[in-house]
Amino acid sequence: MAITAFRDTKPFSQLIFSVFVILVSFLGFMVLSLAIAIPVFGMDAALNLAGLTDFDNPETIALLKYFQTVQAIGLFIVPPIILSYLFYGNVKEYLFLDKSFNPSSLLLVLVLMFFAGPFINFIGELNNSMVFPSWLAGLEQWMKNAEASAAEITEAFLNVKTIPALAFNVFMIAFLPAIGEELLFRGVIQRIFTKMTRNYHWGIWISAILFSALHMQFYGFVPRVILGAIFGYMLVWSGSMWLPILGHFLNNAIAVIGMYLINNELLSPDFEEIGSTSDSYYAAAISLVLIVVFMLMIKRQNAGSEIPKPTIIRSDN
Repeated sequence: MAITAFRDTKPFSQLIFSVFVILVSFLGFMVLSLAIAIPVFGMDAALNLAGLTDFDNPETIALLKYFQTVQAIGLFIVPPIILSYLFYGNVKEYLFLDKSFNPSSLLLVLVLMFFAGPFINFIGELNNSMVFPSWLAGLEQWMKNAEASAAEITEAFLNVKTIPALAFNVFMIAFLPAIGEELLFRGVIQRIFTKMTRNYHWGIWISAILFSALHMQFYGFVPRVILGAIFGYMLVWSGSMWLPILGHFLNNAIAVIGMYLINNELLSPDFEEIGSTSDSYYAAAISLVLIVVFMLMIKRQNAGSEIPKPTIIRSDN
């Protein structure tokens, strides 16, 4: 029997209910993952995640990667499936997974995400250089500590030497987030804010800001907002969730594979700094132009398939 009680709820009510479902799913998966982790990794390790700081220990990394994978499923993949069923009834249609797109757009997305790197690096360097006023010194220090901690864990995750370990990193850091984060933020959150504001631009940028904020990495906040907006416009202009999923996957996979090549001395470390150094600002400028050009080409290629603009309700008074 279909559940229809949530299908006519207002956008704000959908937002509050979505937060509730996300929290319940996340907590439920964490409890389940702990129940599985205790006999596999041992009770002391499983119940003391915050104290696991020996990133040179393979068992520590394995445990952290295990919880990272479970978190991606419980926080990002399961909630949008539940919410789309409750809000609409047809999961694939609600999440734009049933929509076709111009096949040539796949190549455009591939090229776009490869050439977007220098501009994203440039914005990231500007973001990383932000300085707070003295009265916010405590907040600034807390943010720097959080950023350093996240960077240390990320570096430990990415420092692998074998192809199977690289493949798992691509699965954990590129594939799962590309599926889950796009379904949740572009498929559910962006739709809710678009309905709430009756403007898809507001829906795209608000969801992009929330997308970035959830990562809790403040010195990468702005470039992640820009990426979220790019994915949002990919969805709106193509009418298909598959393009932003592909774009998100490629962005993360390029970073994961690039770090693998750098760590194994197969690629110069300068690769990840293109656009962020004074002698490569020209690359950032070219990158920005290419992003705009390729996005407009995606829009033109998929003309007629875009998501309709929200209807503005006018009062007769």
